[in-house]
Amino acid sequence: MNQKFSAALQEQLDALKRDRVYKTLNYLDSPQAARVTMEGRGEVLILSSNNYLGLCAEPSVIEAGRAGLTKFGAGTGSVRFICGTFTVHRALEEALARFSGTASALSYVSAWNANEGFTATVVEEGDFVISDALNHASIIDSVRLAKAITKCTTAVYKHSDMDDLREKLAGAKSARRRIIWTDGIFSMEGDIAKLPEILELARTYDAVVVMDDSHATGVLGKSGRGTAEHYGVLGDVDVITSTLGKALGGAAGGFTAGPASLTDYLTQRSRPQLFSNALPPTVAASALAAVEFIEHHPERVKQLHENAKYFRSAITEAGFSPLAGDTPIVPIIVGETALALEMSDRMLREGVFVTGFGYPVVPQGHARIRCQLSAGHTRADLDFAVKTFTKVGRAVGLLK
Repeated sequence: MNQKFSAALQEQLDALKRDRVYKTLNYLDSPQAARVTMEGRGEVLILSSNNYLGLCAEPSVIEAGRAGLTKFGAGTGSVRFICGTFTVHRALEEALARFSGTASALSYVSAWNANEGFTATVVEEGDFVISDALNHASIIDSVRLAKAITKCTTAVYKHSDMDDLREKLAGAKSARRRIIWTDGIFSMEGDIAKLPEILELARTYDAVVVMDDSHATGVLGKSGRGTAEHYGVLGDVDVITSTLGKALGGAAGGFTAGPASLTDYLTQRSRPQLFSNALPPTVAASALAAVEFIEHHPERVKQLHENAKYFRSAITEAGFSPLAGDTPIVPIIVGETALALEMSDRMLREGVFVTGFGYPVVPQGHARIRCQLSAGHTRADLDFAVKTFTKVGRAVGLLK
């Protein structure tokens, strides 16, 4: 064994611990839900999950996954183009296209793969790809990969700054093709992309709009169909990528939705499709059930919106300073990184799991506790969370 290799890694791990950015794992011993059983902690209220609609433990979603496991087996044993495509994949992709307002959809084993699979496959030399400064790491890395492979031109525009986006698009008129990459909901800020303005700029400069709607699928819009529905522009976005691992049952997987020519091209050329096993059929079956559940139960989406509004109002009234927004992601600004980490530790000891984020994930002085609401939270859950925040906030001197 190469001892130098291991020692070098350990040095880096020690540095992470010194900088207080080392991540420890918390093990759950129950289904993901508003309240879970956490090893060594007992029952804990979860305010850091992507389980926005509470479908991880929804009986019909679980049963669909179980039925898929029984009918199709544990896995695909192959990539899609050989013998790894099952009928449940087609049913899921048809449902995802319908739900997203597009002609077609293609599933991947993760949303990361979907983003990487799109950019690195579709972008060519001479193209110009521009990305919001606060886009998810999977978008950033997909653009970097495409640039390394194709020698395309790339740029970053200031977060949600339409003047900066306009200026950079105008400077790329000679490009073969212009592609705008944006998140739908930005996960650290909890704000929503200015999609109508982005679409208008795309029309002006003949650009393609690609949107990762992972935190908005099942979340935004009256029926949970995402950022496009929220703004009343369903069907106007060229390409939508998203995840099956958040509101849609929380298991795993992702997808790309758009014109049929796109999904066919990705099937032929996308390396994550060609060289990785297909989405496990049991996951496809549970995700399909999740989509159908949302289509038949828009009240679950409404409950999520009501919970987010109630919590945001209550935590503000308690004296905290959440970032303004209309999403279930509620970042509470506390200032310094050490304070954010101390507060999250104290909250867990009090039975509420939240996540503290500080520098370098967010700018210096803007450390925060990120809360994520779920339709599965009861009013009593939310009141308990606010009460606990208030107790901890006073203990650390953030509140009087």
